[in-house]
Amino acid sequence: MNSRQPIKLVLSDGTVFEGHSFGAYRSVAGEVVFNTGMVGYPQAFTDPSYRGQILVLTYPLIGNYGVPSDEEELGFKKHFESNAIHISGLIVSEYSDLNDHWASKRTLPQWLQEQSIPAIYDIDTRALTKKLREHGVMLGKIIADVDVPLEDPNQRNLVAEVSIKNPCVYNPDAAGPTVVVIDTGCKYNILRNFIKRDVKVMRVPWDYDFTTLEFDGLFIANGPGDPKMCTKTIEHVRTVLEKNIPIFGICLGNQILALACGADTYKLKYGHRSQNQPCINLETGRCYITPQNHGFAVNAKKLPEGWKEWFVNANDSTNEGIMHETKPFMSVQFHPEAKCGPVDCEFLFDVFLEQVKKR
Repeated sequence: MNSRQPIKLVLSDGTVFEGHSFGAYRSVAGEVVFNTGMVGYPQAFTDPSYRGQILVLTYPLIGNYGVPSDEEELGFKKHFESNAIHISGLIVSEYSDLNDHWASKRTLPQWLQEQSIPAIYDIDTRALTKKLREHGVMLGKIIADVDVPLEDPNQRNLVAEVSIKNPCVYNPDAAGPTVVVIDTGCKYNILRNFIKRDVKVMRVPWDYDFTTLEFDGLFIANGPGDPKMCTKTIEHVRTVLEKNIPIFGICLGNQILALACGADTYKLKYGHRSQNQPCINLETGRCYITPQNHGFAVNAKKLPEGWKEWFVNANDSTNEGIMHETKPFMSVQFHPEAKCGPVDCEFLFDVFLEQVKKR
């Protein structure tokens, strides 16, 4: 494949950015979003929360530490957040076909081509990002060989696309509690965090009726798209709320818990996608730097009686977590499991498990 092959990004308002191809030479449509992180592209690309999105990386040089191997650990890929790349396409200013890292097994272009992901470089990502910040997230399409129509991925049930199809169990002989993980697009590092705490994990599909199972705690994972598409998940979480079983949610899990308790969600102008979002714990006043990847948020003004905000974003005051005032229900909008990002908030897994042990 000739890396100087022309390719272009066309936005829904007709704006055209011309560049050159370094991934699979094919046309795709999706929602164009940006991420301000400097590192972590192997984890970001395999994060199911990016399903249906054309990702713009604002850092000017990508690919210089290559891509790690597909080796497995604990029953899933060690270096990634799922088994496949979930972004629809990639936009960068520059990329490196040469890499120097002890864990690298292939180049970024090789990996993208293996998984049929189109990618463009020689794009003015500063101008593109400024446009997305001013106008909000936009639909777009990468045009390579043929033209394709624009498509809004949020009109699809993206969670159903990324969720596992059948239940599975990790760490079956654990001495600790049993936690059901609703796979709405669950990152592998969430599973790693539970397993290293000696938890038996029952991972179930997004629409699976787990309410009759025996378990000690419920976890609602991250995931892509509009949370209101997850009607079955919301219904089952509402049943667990009535049983007073401890619940913890992350990212999409924060939105699903809010909908299950009777609150509402809405779409953000351009979302939060980075490793450096400041969030304030309203109970302590302490600010944490958090990794995030979401395009929807909880409307905290619609929280019912007995519920309160737990965290807020220090940049735009949007909701970053909710909790019940007396019952063991809590969730956060950011990613305490990191991968990639700061690990300052990993203690929240322990807070949740303490609630589980009290039950």
